[in-house]
Amino acid sequence: MKILKVHHLNCGSVRTVDPTYEGPAAAPAVNHCLLVETEADGLVLVETGLGLGDVRDPGASLGADWIAMAAPVLDEEETAVRQVARLGHDPAAVRHILLTHLDVDHCGGLPDFPGARVHLLAGELAAARADASGHRYRSAHWAHEPRWVTYDPEDAAVTEDWFGFASVRLDGLPSEFRLVPLGGHTAGHAGVAVRDGDRWLLHCGDAYYYHREMTAAKEPHPVMDLVQTGSEVHRELRLGTQARLRELVRDHGDEVEVFSAHDPWEFARLRAAAGA
Repeated sequence: MKILKVHHLNCGSVRTVDPTYEGPAAAPAVNHCLLVETEADGLVLVETGLGLGDVRDPGASLGADWIAMAAPVLDEEETAVRQVARLGHDPAAVRHILLTHLDVDHCGGLPDFPGARVHLLAGELAAARADASGHRYRSAHWAHEPRWVTYDPEDAAVTEDWFGFASVRLDGLPSEFRLVPLGGHTAGHAGVAVRDGDRWLLHCGDAYYYHREMTAAKEPHPVMDLVQTGSEVHRELRLGTQARLRELVRDHGDEVEVFSAHDPWEFARLRAAAGA
């Protein structure tokens, strides 16, 4: 199977944040998604960001508390379904969606792709179903009954080593795509690894929020870290995950490009490098 093109999409601008050092300008935090064009498996969407339903009826779909915290722009043109169409594709050609987790800003676009198979860890779906009307999870995003495909990372039949991490092979997709459990943020949080030419991209979801957390200085962002620490379900596990990601960058940074879901400066750099 050949990956033809990887597009970096911002599927939902939210509150503007400042960098912690001279150089980059302040920018709205993003919801960083990938659209992967494949030779044999149609389009693969990594994350969905905010969807049409979120933009058109945010109170019902996202909830007042999340809106007050995130201050989303709510621009229909930023939704994944509109961006897929602008790239010249039929949104129905999105055959697979890979999710890091089910927080509202990561899966809001699911209803816009009702025919896609949706891949995620089983523990995440179970947690979302148990709290489907709370601050974190909103059942409006899966009321259309998605075609869930869930995985147990303890199942040796579907897991294998990936740069020292466990990784999960995905049903119906080739080995160029993996789910990589990255615990601590939610009950079933995972990264999504995509083979892009001679390197891997690792979408780390909310395993970290700011690129300087991946440096030896381990510098969190003062604003984004409030969200990060306030939403963690297991602090020690989250910090351990970040330590392992720093080791991955240190030891395999020439083979693996890591990035998080909301850092606007990572997004701008990767989008420019991809020629967008």
